[in-house]
Amino acid sequence: MPFPTFTRALGIALSLGALAARPALAQNQVANYGYGQPGTAGYEHFSFWTSNGRRSNAAYASGQNREDAQLRYLGPRKLAGQPGFRVQFLDGRTLHLVPSGTTLRVSNASGAAPKVFTWEYEGPVNGVGTQCSVCVEDEQAAMRLVRAHYLK
Repeated sequence: MPFPTFTRALGIALSLGALAARPALAQNQVANYGYGQPGTAGYEHFSFWTSNGRRSNAAYASGQNREDAQLRYLGPRKLAGQPGFRVQFLDGRTLHLVPSGTTLRVSNASGAAPKVFTWEYEGPVNGVGTQCSVCVEDEQAAMRLVRAHYLK
């Protein structure tokens, strides 16, 4: 291999090694909110993700089998004078989300009464279950993540 090609390959390999050495999970965080009882038809769930300190994506799941749907973030918006934000499903349906204390009040565009979503703990219960290394640790941290990255 000619010297410049070898040097370039070595530089790329070292760069990739440096990236691999950084813990990727430590750079991502997620705040989870739920409504209803998991495992039932009326259950709903939101996940708000950040990556490297920036808003990355929001997801929605519902029903007994947690059917997933990606959401498009539409930006901040006041609803009844309260700071909030909007998300949109692929079918065009829009939801308004307003932080209230440590909960999220979620309503549709028709102005129906909002559903109150609470922080969901994802991790072991009584030593049983899988640890979620990217999940925020409590309801206050979840709301800080949402306010810092989804209200701007």
